[in-house]
Amino acid sequence: MRLRTALCSAVSALSALALLSACGSGPTTAASSSGTPLVGVDYPRSDTDFWNSYIKYTPQYAKELGLDLKTTNSQNDVAKLTANAQTFISQGVKGLAMAPQDTAAIAPTLAQMEAKKIPVVTVDTRPDTGKVFMVVRADNRAYGEKACQYLGTKLGGKGKVVMLQGGLDSINGRDRTEAFNECMKKNYPDITVFGEATNWDGAVAAQKLQTRLTQHPDIKGVYMQSSFALSGTLQVLKQKGLLVGPEDKKHVFVVSNDGIPEELKSIAEGKIDATVSQPADLYAKYALYYLKAAIDGKTFKPGKTDHDSTIIQVRDGLLEDQLSAPLVTADGGTYGGVPSVKSDDKSLWGNNLG
Repeated sequence: MRLRTALCSAVSALSALALLSACGSGPTTAASSSGTPLVGVDYPRSDTDFWNSYIKYTPQYAKELGLDLKTTNSQNDVAKLTANAQTFISQGVKGLAMAPQDTAAIAPTLAQMEAKKIPVVTVDTRPDTGKVFMVVRADNRAYGEKACQYLGTKLGGKGKVVMLQGGLDSINGRDRTEAFNECMKKNYPDITVFGEATNWDGAVAAQKLQTRLTQHPDIKGVYMQSSFALSGTLQVLKQKGLLVGPEDKKHVFVVSNDGIPEELKSIAEGKIDATVSQPADLYAKYALYYLKAAIDGKTFKPGKTDHDSTIIQVRDGLLEDQLSAPLVTADGGTYGGVPSVKSDDKSLWGNNLG
């Protein structure tokens, strides 16, 4: 596996990446009792298909990369994540991957890990402040823009849509919300967007969707910022007599984010219309890849990679590997200039869980 890497001697010239330039202060390779590096991975939750898939992939890639693995589950609670980090420190891990859902409150924990020279990779989310070795994430603004272009095209630039937001304490929720709103305002000003905060809670999302549909029975589109809302959305549409195929004039166009198997199946069945495939498999793979690279003393710089992604510099001392996340539809068409892949495409991780 080759990436565009730069060892410390090269990176030291890049003052903007001061975090990566101090060769002498970087983490040293250490091994567990089995002779391989010991790393920790905190799972953010285990109550969604997406994160359960990530949990499934993690030990597989740890084995492939020759890493010993310790895991915890913070259950969407930053206090538990902080406590889990302390546990990992006591266990002697040489690197830690986490997916903090509250991207502001994690800053003190990141500072502690930095002080102990334990490299951290964040997955799916990016901390609002603080330093980590690498952020492994897809472009979440692109999620909102792709959903906007799809719905805007399908609605012919007019009508009403509901956006079931995630948590706005998360960079992901903010990015998807802001991008969707900005795209709609710029490209489809005659579409009214009802934004509903849900804190990634499926029951809350279903209740708010039901209320909006009661108030505005002419709503023709729904943007779910994650598959957490899939089951409830389908139930509400069914109760309202709106769970019909796209050829029916009563059809409500639904776009999701994640690319879980149930979404792909629902697209094929005409129950929802599109999703953005968030790469659960690659999140696990590259989180562990970058931890191993950090332990081995490697560093990185902005630019294209060999795995169809781009490393960007978010701010001084913070790099993000933005992995590919395609729009998925039934027909693989192009919508508002956004290409898509068919829901049965074998390249999608949601079609390869076995």
